[in-house]
Amino acid sequence: MTTRTPTVALLYPGHAAEDDYPLAETALDGAIRLPVVITEIESDDHTVEAMRAVGTDTPLREGAQRAMRHEPDALIWACTSGSFLYGWEGAHEQVARVADQVGLPVSSTSLAFAAACRELGVTSVSVAATYPAPVADGFTTFLAGAGISVVSSSAHDVHTATEAGILDGDNLFEMVRAADSTDTEAVLVPDTALHTIGWITDLEREIGKPVLTANQVTTWQATRLAGLQLSVDGLGTLFGGTLTESRAASAVGHPPLVE
Repeated sequence: MTTRTPTVALLYPGHAAEDDYPLAETALDGAIRLPVVITEIESDDHTVEAMRAVGTDTPLREGAQRAMRHEPDALIWACTSGSFLYGWEGAHEQVARVADQVGLPVSSTSLAFAAACRELGVTSVSVAATYPAPVADGFTTFLAGAGISVVSSSAHDVHTATEAGILDGDNLFEMVRAADSTDTEAVLVPDTALHTIGWITDLEREIGKPVLTANQVTTWQATRLAGLQLSVDGLGTLFGGTLTESRAASAVGHPPLVE
């Protein structure tokens, strides 16, 4: 008898770092399928107007309809700015409309960030944002709705998702270091257009605290929607990884985290 692999379809706007998700599937040893369904966009500019536009009902409904070909157990809107720029309540309403359409559980990357912070007991964070400040500020406002305080934030003025998709590990580490503060419990890295899956463990070792990235929390939320609780190496503290004791202990007010 063949056991069906849980499947969560990811609605992903345009093309940038969608190849992070096959890497995540591999890290999870094939315990879940994460088919990516590309949704239509008119612009990948990191402006408030353009990023709100990618999250309107028409592209989401069309993408959700195509996603059903994969016979998913759930769907995730795999976009951070295209969800958080609708605010805390608006982000919930956004996924609720898709859920009504497909009759399945639906979440988004922004809601996954909030859920991941709750999972780790994190209430104060640093944010390392690719976006220009007006978009990054929207993430701060969204997190406040979830009861999460942004103590420090850095906006790096990457003007398009395409540009974010070609940033390398050196740029990613520089962004995280610039945002980090001894007064925060974790560093959040929004933007599903940014490749991060291959570097999460090294980032956490570098700064000695949990690092939550857009494609990582999206993957984690997918496992939860599929009813899975997986503990794996390589995807950070959120997935049961541990911080190295010497670096973690050096973070002021932040003891080593071990699940």
